[in-house]
Amino acid sequence: MDRNSIIGIVLIVVILFGYTLWTMPSDEEKAAYQRQLDSLANVEAERYARLEEEKLKADSAKPVVAVAQADTSVSAADQALADSLRAASLSKRFGLFAPATEGKVEEVTIGNERLQVSFSTQGARPTVMVLKEYKTYAQTPLLLADTDSGRYEFTFRADQGDISTKDLFFTAEKVGEDAVRFTAPTSSAGKALRITYKLDSASYFLHADMEFVGLKEEVDPAYFQFTWDIAGRSNEKHKPSESQKCGIYYKYFADDRSYIGETEAEEEKLVGRTNWVAFKQDFFTVAMVSDEGFSSNGSRIAVRPIEAPTHTKHYAATLTFEKGKDAEPSVSMRYYLGPNHFGTLRRTEIADFQKIMDLGWGIFGWMNQWLVIPIFNFLDGWGWNYGIIILVLTVVIKLLLMPLTYKNLVASAKMRVLKPEMDAINEKHKDGDALKKQQATMDLYRKAGVNPASGCVPMLIQLPVLYAMFRFFPASIELRQERFLWADDLSSYDSIFEWSQYIPLLSDSYGNHISLFTLLMSASTIVYSLINQKQMPTQQGMPSMKLLIWLFPIMMLFFLNNFSAGLSYYYLLANVISILQMTVLKSWFVDEQKIRAQLELNMRTPKKKSRWQQRLEDMQKQQQRRK
Repeated sequence: MDRNSIIGIVLIVVILFGYTLWTMPSDEEKAAYQRQLDSLANVEAERYARLEEEKLKADSAKPVVAVAQADTSVSAADQALADSLRAASLSKRFGLFAPATEGKVEEVTIGNERLQVSFSTQGARPTVMVLKEYKTYAQTPLLLADTDSGRYEFTFRADQGDISTKDLFFTAEKVGEDAVRFTAPTSSAGKALRITYKLDSASYFLHADMEFVGLKEEVDPAYFQFTWDIAGRSNEKHKPSESQKCGIYYKYFADDRSYIGETEAEEEKLVGRTNWVAFKQDFFTVAMVSDEGFSSNGSRIAVRPIEAPTHTKHYAATLTFEKGKDAEPSVSMRYYLGPNHFGTLRRTEIADFQKIMDLGWGIFGWMNQWLVIPIFNFLDGWGWNYGIIILVLTVVIKLLLMPLTYKNLVASAKMRVLKPEMDAINEKHKDGDALKKQQATMDLYRKAGVNPASGCVPMLIQLPVLYAMFRFFPASIELRQERFLWADDLSSYDSIFEWSQYIPLLSDSYGNHISLFTLLMSASTIVYSLINQKQMPTQQGMPSMKLLIWLFPIMMLFFLNNFSAGLSYYYLLANVISILQMTVLKSWFVDEQKIRAQLELNMRTPKKKSRWQQRLEDMQKQQQRRK
């Protein structure tokens, strides 16, 4: 194995294991998280106990209908008094909105060709959100959140104080099949709270408009708050992998997209005007978008994992709307209820909305956005099986990178044909000064016209593609539940053998199965490394490099076993094509005799030293004088 390949492999190992170590929680964080779970469990237990106690008290307080006529008249009088006191209490607490605090719970459903959303008249809140085009891995209807799983409320300030829509009952009026209007009455004729929901005809957006009809004097138009808590459902094959990609993404108007909660429970206060907040699942998102922006005054987001096989994480957001005192008392926003598909997200024309998909930072994201995804989408239009699409995609990328591969092979050939001269230098200075040996080596390279770093640069240029694919395939919803050969879902791991018990210390990384694509990828990596090693003479002083040929594929065998089958399949194809490229180019296009003749000609024709070479020699001479 030549030095350039070794540098490339080491960089890959550093990137992959650095990412793993960076995202791995510490023991203290795990302990803190467990304490948080225990605390939350205690809070929930206390809440349910309190609710049961209140229910028992309410049941015991219900009037009992007696048999005697006299007792019945007394009970009716008591009931009338109780109703009067209750009405007075509601009037004091809710003012004009007291009539809306009682009503009947009903459900109304709207839909378009992509979405079906059901609402409850209590609170005018969505209870069920179904994506019609998708199914769970178990082939059940795909819900974007657990049914009616948490709080959903608009809070506004009236004369009596803060009032929440969750305490109000609405009447529902459907406006076609894709819209519904909810109205909460007041004690004054012509005055009401109205919330209208409308689906776009053929998209994943649900528009929400809240307006106060005739209530400008009674409602503070400067401040509204929206709260939504939901529990994400596990919809995919492998919950641990799915949960690692679940979190809350958000975008300040004056900053780039950011996120929290992919690896642990987190809570954050929003510190700037925010364009959108997204509850991101693995392949689907519930997002809240405001063109005017959510204020930082009281806005916060939080996410925590749910320790249950049926759920991923619990999401919570409290978002504040701030307007001028003279503004109309109203709130308008929209929800994105759809897939994490790059093209779909980008077509919304919302700033950085496509970055809900984490395609990698910097050059890795650019590589995916401007090279990989356009090629993939073009091939997707042919209607081929996705296994074939990945094969063609790999061939296309390898052809685009072939000039770099050829340059790397030529650089390796130049180093290989200089072996006699290098052996002579090593022999001459084997017991001498290492600095003189280095000077003699650099002088040989200069005379021969060989740049020892020329083979490393092509390898470094190819690294962004390698890592871009590492981000692309697990995030591609197109591969979700797509079959190829023995893989039943290219977006998740493939398996040829499974067992019930997990391997100690390896349960998170390896799982309880064997991925054949990962196994073949590791084997092909070993074959490629062995062939590539022959391209250069053995490097002295680097005996551990032979071990790296075996160590790196074995590490990948454990690291990628739970990853997307499409990713392991791509790496397998890339290795096979690289072996073919290396064989063909070396046999037909890299003539070592011609290269040797050219280097000998260069050595007979002295060349002027470059500034960098002259500076390096001067530094070496200065170091030698100091000794």
